[in-house]
Order: sequence, then C-alpha cells, then structure tokens
Amino acid sequence: MSAQRILVVDDEDNARRAIATILGEEGYEVAEAANGEEALARLADFSPAVVLTDVRMPKMDGLTFLQKAREQGADTTFIMMTAFASVETAVEAMRAGAENYLVKPLDANAMLVVLGKALEKRALRRETESLREQVRQRARFHNIIGDSSQLQAVYDMVKRAASTKATLLILGESGTGKELIAQAVHHESPRRDKPFVKVHCAALSEGLLESELFGHEKGAFTGAVGRKEGRFELADGGTLFLDEIGEIAPSVQVKLLRVLQQREFERVGGTQTLKVDVRIVAATHRDLVAEVKAGRFREDLYYRLNVVAVTLPPLRERKSDIPALVSHFLEKYSDSYGKDVRGLAPGTLQALLSYDWPGNIRELENAIERAVVLAPGNELTTDDLPPVLRGPRPLGSSPSSLIPGATLAQIEREAILRTLEMVGGSTTRAAEILGISVRKVQYRLKEYSAATNGTPPPTPGPEDEAESEAASE
Repeated sequence: MSAQRILVVDDEDNARRAIATILGEEGYEVAEAANGEEALARLADFSPAVVLTDVRMPKMDGLTFLQKAREQGADTTFIMMTAFASVETAVEAMRAGAENYLVKPLDANAMLVVLGKALEKRALRRETESLREQVRQRARFHNIIGDSSQLQAVYDMVKRAASTKATLLILGESGTGKELIAQAVHHESPRRDKPFVKVHCAALSEGLLESELFGHEKGAFTGAVGRKEGRFELADGGTLFLDEIGEIAPSVQVKLLRVLQQREFERVGGTQTLKVDVRIVAATHRDLVAEVKAGRFREDLYYRLNVVAVTLPPLRERKSDIPALVSHFLEKYSDSYGKDVRGLAPGTLQALLSYDWPGNIRELENAIERAVVLAPGNELTTDDLPPVLRGPRPLGSSPSSLIPGATLAQIEREAILRTLEMVGGSTTRAAEILGISVRKVQYRLKEYSAATNGTPPPTPGPEDEAESEAASE
C-alpha cells in the first residue's frame, strides 16, 4: 500500500540495506537511494509515505533534498538520520519541515516507534483533511453554509420550489444571504443554463430603475442616445432577481405587476409590446404586510410576488451555524491575504457565539476578515476580534489545563467547542465524534451563548433531558 511505503536514503550501503531489511520484515514496502539526487528522482514514481534520510551525503545532502522535495510539492513525511546529535542539526532539520530525527547508530526499536508515530500522525492529518472537506460539502448548499434545522428547512423549500415556474419572495434581515438563496433557486431549476440577472432596486432612482428593468428607446429621455434592452429582456429564459423589492416606487410597481400578470411590457418611450419568459425571484428586508397596510406597497403586487415565501432566519437564531461559517471565512481570507491562520485559540469561538450579530453573516464575515488581517500568529484570539466581541479571557490555554479542578460541565463545554473547531463547524459531525445527538450540540451552543449574555438558558426538550440524565449516571 502506498501509505506504508518507506524510502531509505543513505550513502552507506551496509547501513541502508540493514534498515531496509528491518522495515521489510515489519511489512513495509521499501525502496532505497544512495544520495539526495537519486532519492529526488524516486519520489514521483514511488510516492513514499515516509522518507528516512541521512543528513550528511555526497552530491546532495539530506536537508537540501528535503527542501527541494518540498519545492516540488512532495506530500511525504521526512525523518532525518544523523550521526551528529547536535541541537543545531536537529533544529535546522525541523525548521526545514522534518517530522523527527534519529541519531546514528540507529536503535531498531526506537526507529520503528518513531516511524509508527509518524505514519499515525500522517493518517490522522489526512483523515482530518478528508473530514473537513466532507463537512464543507455537507454544510454547503450552493455556497450557503450551515446545517442548522432552520437552514435545512430553507434548503428543502428551495429544492421543492425551484423546479417550478412559481415566483419566490425571499424575506429576511440584511446580511442573511438572500442573494445566495436566489442563486440556489436558479441553479436548482431547469433554467440553470440560462441567464441569472440581478437588479438592486434600492440603488436606483425611480426613472433609472424603470429603464434598467424594461429598457428604453432612443430619445426616450435626455441622454437616451440609443435603444437599450432592459433586464427583463436580458433574463429571457432565465431568472431575474429583484433585490430589495420593497424599495420600488408606486409607478414602477404598476408596471411590474403587469409583467407578472401578462408576461409583457414596453420599453420606456416605446410602443412595441415585448413578451418574455422570465422567472421572478424577489427579496426584501422589509415587512411587506406592514408596507401594504401603510399604503406604500400594492397589495395585488404583494400577492403576485408572494406565491412561495422563503424566510431566512437571522444569525442570532441559528448560532449553531457560526462555527462552520467561521471555518469558511478563515480559509477564504487566509488564502486571500496569504496568511496561515487556520484555527481559533481557546475562548475565541465562545466570544463569537456570545454575540448576537445584528449585521448577520455580513458582519461576521467582516469580523473574521479583520481578525485574519490583524492576527500575528496562526490562530485567532479574542484580541484579534473587534472590540465589541472581546469578552473575558479564557481561564486555560488548552483543554488539558481544565483537568484536574474543572467541573464536568466545563470539560463538556471545552470538548464541544474544540471538536466543532476541528471539524470545520459541523454540528452533525461533532455530534458523531462526541457520541451525542445533534440536538444536544445545538442546545449546548445556545446555552453557552445565553450564559455569556446573562439571559436565561433555553428550555431543554425531552431528548436533552434524557441525555443529561444518562450523562450523570
């Protein structure tokens, strides 16, 4: 198996063959090389899991070999062998990317122990990477991240409605991801190969919005130097996303209603009636029922838009999705800014969970981007977060610092939070690893948030009570 392949590199023939014999008897598949140049050529075709290489060799020494292998992108673990047990040699090897080092003459048992640990660590790293990728795929729905019960209900609604021609109305606070839902509807529909055209209604004046939607003829108004096709024409056969539909003026509402009813319109300044086949998806952060009662939004247009309504919950109501979102934004901005920030220091996730995020996902993304930019190390700490998020510092720097002297509740809290960080925020996978239900993980997250904010804890359901009783027995 390629995972058990070992490449032994040493210019001393007898020593190299002796090592190869021992490893072969242990069941490893072994290849040999007499120097760094020869070993570098063997990497691609042999693909060893571990390279055991001497440091001092002619032609190309072990450290140079290691550096060149890394430059070529070799995914293998290096263990260095040296007859010179100096601190400098060891430090240099580890800085260059070696996993460990052995002192010559080798002790066979010590070599096998070090090799076994290296292979175990490599397998664990690969399993973690695979797990994180599975979690990312599982927790995403057309780039929408989260696996909370609230989002699962939204996903189900999108899948059921997408295959139809029905008009959708997406409701939710600013920053909750309404445009992503609109894109998901389009990509789940039979129109996925046709245009997806979006218009931000609040960003355009009344006259400009009418021209953008329906187009205009030459000379229709000052500056109209030629005919222009509107967004409805551009979206023919596809989907038109009208963002912030609650902001449009009454005159535009009338024309939009006609399109929804009759599927036809005229360009501004034109007389030709145009017909289009467009699926409308609209979104707003406003309460359209209240807008109708206040006379600011047409009731008939509201009912035409509200064939299928999808309500996106604010982030404060689905805090179990925060770990997955944080993991995604960490990866995104670490890559964007060329930084190696891949994790959270103890206490950081708790600070993120304890905040109510009035700006929703957009605010969370901004906070993580800022933290990545300012982070001096490879973990985000509470000091890297915006001032409004900084809470009390954690009592310990690691889970092990809790024991002894901690309560079971404190240990459970640390286990849940750190496991969520390890699996990229998936409550489903964290529950599997911890041997508890997804519901309990989500309940605990709400409980931790409530404790920090000074609000009463959520009322446990029957399943939570049963699990708590079982845990105490």
